[in-house]
Amino acid sequence: MQSRAAPPIVQADQPDDVSLQRNSNKDRAAPVSARSRRGLDWFVFFVADIQTGFGPFVAVFLTTQKWTQVDIGLVLTVSGLVSLIGQVPFGALVDAARSLRAVAVVALVTIGASAFAFAAWPIFPVVLASRVIHAAASCMLGLALVSISLGLTGESGVSERLGRNAAFASAGTGIAAAIMGACGYYLSNRAVFFLAGALVLPAIIALSRIRANEIGPASDAARGAPTNPKALAVGLSEIAHSRPLVVFALCVALFHLANAAMLPLAASMLTLRSSEIATIMVAAAMVVPQFTVTLLSPWVGRMAHCWGRRPFLLFGFGALCIRGFLFAVTSEPHFLVIIQVLDGVSAAALGVLVPLTIVDLTRERGHFNLAQGAVGCAMGIGAAISTTLTGYISDNFGSHAAFNMLTALAAVGFVAVALAMPETKPRLEA
Repeated sequence: MQSRAAPPIVQADQPDDVSLQRNSNKDRAAPVSARSRRGLDWFVFFVADIQTGFGPFVAVFLTTQKWTQVDIGLVLTVSGLVSLIGQVPFGALVDAARSLRAVAVVALVTIGASAFAFAAWPIFPVVLASRVIHAAASCMLGLALVSISLGLTGESGVSERLGRNAAFASAGTGIAAAIMGACGYYLSNRAVFFLAGALVLPAIIALSRIRANEIGPASDAARGAPTNPKALAVGLSEIAHSRPLVVFALCVALFHLANAAMLPLAASMLTLRSSEIATIMVAAAMVVPQFTVTLLSPWVGRMAHCWGRRPFLLFGFGALCIRGFLFAVTSEPHFLVIIQVLDGVSAAALGVLVPLTIVDLTRERGHFNLAQGAVGCAMGIGAAISTTLTGYISDNFGSHAAFNMLTALAAVGFVAVALAMPETKPRLEA
């Protein structure tokens, strides 16, 4: 009788060639090549580059095209609503897709086309359509990216992978912001969007380096693949009846309710006090957190695998509390950049822990991307309310009161995580 073959062994002197993850019914059953791992690294990097072009540069470009602030605000609001409302249905769509790589390619091509259309024909119907299409494609691309990461590493390795993703995304954002800013200054604001569209090509090349047969069963099990309205309703019902997932969504909403308006309010106060240095200080305050995330995220991913998820969720909320308090008690413009290091700390913690916790909470029931969409919707609601609420408090009671309110909301989130959020790390993780 033939004996069962022993599992493959990775030699200690070949760490860059093959990576083996624990084999279980929902984990990796095959080795992952260095080609696929590095392809994912660069895919994350270029996706971040592309998305950077659709940030503040949108308002700058449309202003140079003699658009009114009302029209700019309308376009941004509509695209924001698409990003918010589309999270859940697009999550179900990605869950149902047979090929995650195909979803990502379609989303990338769509984003590239919208970037070129936006730059070439800056008239209201084209701009509105391109922004709506970009928002929808971005939802699907972000969801597919996390699912591909899960499929490559399996549940046992996804923590470290998400940390690596966050580091490459942050590096891509920082570098792209600098290059696109230079393009806008030396060439034209239009060139920023042509560059963003052109970056779709290296992103697709990087994606093609990820071997489809190495995106293992962990992704299929986590997605659950709802393919009809009845299955979607069942998935939403399961999410609504998962107390830890509901608590987590509420905590994340509180985080963004406290966080979204903090830097814009600080920037406004800085401009009122020192308009001469406001631009360079705000720019530095945006770049510093990106490099902080790049440095911290891999460490957070590794340690969350060892120490669990809750300590880092508390770490992220705690850094947000301290940041709000410091903004409330200081009026020195040069402290803005130093304080923003704490923004990087929170971003590193939440950037890794949000998708990782969703992986933990959906490992038995599936519907991973549907849950991602639901939590993403909670994030969007919190961020949308944050700016309006903070503006009202600041106008009527002053910036000090507004910062105190944001700090209090962050503290409520910290307490909610400490008292109501269970540890989701699987017991089998080493």
